[in-house]
Amino acid sequence: MFYNIIEKYKNFNYDNFFSNISEEKITTIINNSGNKNLDDLDFLALLSPNISNEILEIMGEKANKISTQYFGKEIHLYAPLYISNICDNECTYCGFKHSNKIKRRHLTLEEIEKEAIYIKENLKVDSIVLLTGESSVNTLEYLALAIRLLKKYFSIVVIEIQPLKEHEYKYLYEAGLDGLTVYQECYDEELYKDYHLMGEKSDYLNRLQTPELGGNSNLKYINIGALFGLGNPISESFLSGLHGKYLMKKYLNSEISISLPRIREAFNNIKAKYILKDRYFVQILLAYRIAFPTLGINISTREESYFRDNLIPLGVTKFSGGSITEVGGYSLYHTSSEQFEISDNRSIEEVSNKIKSLGYNPIFKNWVSL
Repeated sequence: MFYNIIEKYKNFNYDNFFSNISEEKITTIINNSGNKNLDDLDFLALLSPNISNEILEIMGEKANKISTQYFGKEIHLYAPLYISNICDNECTYCGFKHSNKIKRRHLTLEEIEKEAIYIKENLKVDSIVLLTGESSVNTLEYLALAIRLLKKYFSIVVIEIQPLKEHEYKYLYEAGLDGLTVYQECYDEELYKDYHLMGEKSDYLNRLQTPELGGNSNLKYINIGALFGLGNPISESFLSGLHGKYLMKKYLNSEISISLPRIREAFNNIKAKYILKDRYFVQILLAYRIAFPTLGINISTREESYFRDNLIPLGVTKFSGGSITEVGGYSLYHTSSEQFEISDNRSIEEVSNKIKSLGYNPIFKNWVSL
């Protein structure tokens, strides 16, 4: 299991490692990359906080070349659909946490269909991420019925909900489920305890194992990531990258993707403990693309439009657009509280037009397998 790799690097001296990595060595790693996944420490070298602007430019050029080679000039579009914000967990950074006195909503199947029709008619996407709070109210049968309903309108349905058992993922796969998104949030096991105070999400190992349960259940798409702002960006990006590498090696029939969400304000003005600055955000993205050429990279509407657009040539493969993060927010209008604030409020048409202006093709239909 991936925890064995985490244990290997638990007491790793990052400062000492970076102090012994020259820019000449990093340049050599970049020049020799592109044909296969890098070794762990070569990937880590690309995350060095000491990299100059000149080396960062070289990384950008190589990332663009690799991305074009493996993915062409396509950006695949999707939309999130929140169907419940009831949550049993107490995660200190989340707007949905159990103790927050917010408007809660749990959509009926009729309401889910109304949202689906609105998204299909107005956003035109063919891929959707179904999101809920993590709660026992999301019964397996409710989820299966929701997935079957959504498959009437969308070719691809991915879930981002509470971790399930392997047999439950297999049941949802039979109902039409295509993929799974589950963020570890924080790979630092000690810090993880400080952020997750109550509920099933407080089980670090159970959450860490969840992507593998999805892979064992024949799910085609598996998306992971750290929530930047909770832990040290260097170790969090390193371990999340290694997690993606591990999953790619183990599940050859699944497409593995990674996201780079940063903490944004949610209910009660939640703030990040570790600030991930734009420059290092870009460096992480470039390191992912160079180190793992076939890894999908997803950038959500948490990021501002100008910043998001400038990431497109650097290795991004998936974009959300026209996103709403409140339950029933597309067609039922302001019926609940948001999980987090989005920064890119453009319509899907505006996002699509911008992608075209950069020389890329926005793909609304089915995601293409490598």
